[in-house]
Amino acid sequence: MQTSDDTALGLAARPMRIERAALHDKIVERLHDLITEGDLKPGERINERELAERLAVSRTPLREALRVLAAEKLVTISPNYGTFVTRMTRQEIHDTFELMSALERFSGELASLRITAEELADVREAHEAMLDHWQRHDLSAYYHANQRIHDLINRAARNDALRQTYLSLNRRLHPLRLSSNRSQAKWRKAVEEHRDMMGALEARDGPALGAVMERHLLEKRDAVLADWADD
Repeated sequence: MQTSDDTALGLAARPMRIERAALHDKIVERLHDLITEGDLKPGERINERELAERLAVSRTPLREALRVLAAEKLVTISPNYGTFVTRMTRQEIHDTFELMSALERFSGELASLRITAEELADVREAHEAMLDHWQRHDLSAYYHANQRIHDLINRAARNDALRQTYLSLNRRLHPLRLSSNRSQAKWRKAVEEHRDMMGALEARDGPALGAVMERHLLEKRDAVLADWADD
């Protein structure tokens, strides 16, 4: 039973704020998925009414979520023209992948020194799931397992500054990293590189793991740019 003191302290409103925060996070996550998997394409104008109906939410929390994505540079909001899925230029793609490859290399080198047995088991489990999705030709599920591997390695590096920079940059590259595997030959090569990563991590060979992770990202960059043209 609530007391007047509870109401004065604002305790009565807390459950609603938690629920709203949960809804907000779910909308942001769903928008991330729609952009990553190409349902919302680079350069596409977002129809807020249609998208709100699709997600079964009101337009107010949707707009709040879009502002989060704008801060992440995944969408561009123009007061005069609307909201668009951000389309990177060739130079932006080149520069972002180049920086991301260095972050991945550093993550691998540090993780090889700092990863625990339990964390290594988690990476191994994600790797096996990724291989299973690959054999089933489930690109979406494969990609989520793939990104879990990279995320676990980055976490195991135990460097907060690296972690925050990595998360911010990686969100912009998710759609491009996924699209780079749409060719069967490139997908197969990515799987082979992940096997090399797993072997180096198991051996705790930092230089080897860092090198293959860096090469892995640069090859994805080249695969994306081979099919990319600025409008």
